[in-house]
Amino acid sequence: MTFSPSPSCPLKSLKRPFQGTLDRMTILEQTIAAIRPADPAAVAEARAHQDRLTKPRGALGTLEEVAIRLAGAAAVSPPPLPAPAALAIFAADHGVHAQGVSPWPQEVTLQMVGNFLAGGAVANAFAAQVGASVTVVDVGVAADLDPAPGLRISKVAYGTADLSQGPAMTARQVAEALEAGITVARELVDQGARCLITGDMGIANTTASAALICAFTGQDAAVATGRGTGVDDKTLERKIEVVRRALHVNGLTREPDAAPRTAQAAPVAGAAPTGQAAPFQTVASAMETLAAVGGLEHAAIAGFILGGAAAGVPVILDGVIAGSAALAAAALAPAVVDHCVAGHRSAEPGHAVALGHLGLRPLVELELRLGEGTGGLLAYPIVCAAVRVMHEVATFDSAGVSDKEA
Repeated sequence: MTFSPSPSCPLKSLKRPFQGTLDRMTILEQTIAAIRPADPAAVAEARAHQDRLTKPRGALGTLEEVAIRLAGAAAVSPPPLPAPAALAIFAADHGVHAQGVSPWPQEVTLQMVGNFLAGGAVANAFAAQVGASVTVVDVGVAADLDPAPGLRISKVAYGTADLSQGPAMTARQVAEALEAGITVARELVDQGARCLITGDMGIANTTASAALICAFTGQDAAVATGRGTGVDDKTLERKIEVVRRALHVNGLTREPDAAPRTAQAAPVAGAAPTGQAAPFQTVASAMETLAAVGGLEHAAIAGFILGGAAAGVPVILDGVIAGSAALAAAALAPAVVDHCVAGHRSAEPGHAVALGHLGLRPLVELELRLGEGTGGLLAYPIVCAAVRVMHEVATFDSAGVSDKEA
């Protein structure tokens, strides 16, 4: 697979293998066109408003930056309260499971979908605690599901192909999965959601996540690949080798003389992205990368993030699956990052790599590695509290409280 950079080239003039797909992708084109970067005036007003509130300047630390970030995304200060929230759990299976990268059988994906629908998963408990709705989306489970309340069937395929042997998805499958995620975001916002939270379910999906993170950031597989559900040392070694093989067979391997990068801490919340996308990341080549080593749920989550940003609501990212999907979304529309909040940093090492590349600082760090949207759900009340301060805390002038001397 080869990539020829042409970042300023309009979508319909891209002469690439994905050209025919792009020509038909009106939903994706419209969504990308609707995404706006943070509004500088709203950011400035929000920062000034924070300084007028009855507290020492900067006393709320990261919370102030979260509220300022959301003001910029909404282009208004104070930003709208991000309530209610809606969690979407995208479920799919992975052909790379055949490489022995997970000790869990593939049918657990299907079984956990049933558990979500029955209200028995950790994500259900956390969602109930914070008042978020739960929608489960089948974009690629390797079995047929019967219609059920809370389930949206948007199946693109019965799982992906083995990414270590060649592309995991076709161009059409990537396009359909992206559109499925966009559509879910639109529908949830139309139903009243004012904050979207990403969720995922798919046995072996951390392998695809590691491959995506390496492909989009240039990181080494040994740094970006983790234990997922808790694999032993031997399985971790196999998993790293599978990621390397996937990058090689799909033409995504870095130049051999490039030194491995080390994971870096993410910058402060609300900061502009510091990572630079690989030079081949045009819209078409970003989709090729996603097709090569991603999963159907990764593509759908990328679409979900794009759809939320286009609709003007904040998107709280969960863990490493969401982080890798956000890299794809940012390659498609860089301004989408301004609409995202990193809910937490998972125990998966690749998540720190992804967040650092995106320029996002996680709100919660509890060594979670479950997925499902659990970290995003835990962060949601923090995001709400940050915005509520902007609406309800008095200013020094309105409260008659003396400010400190200049």
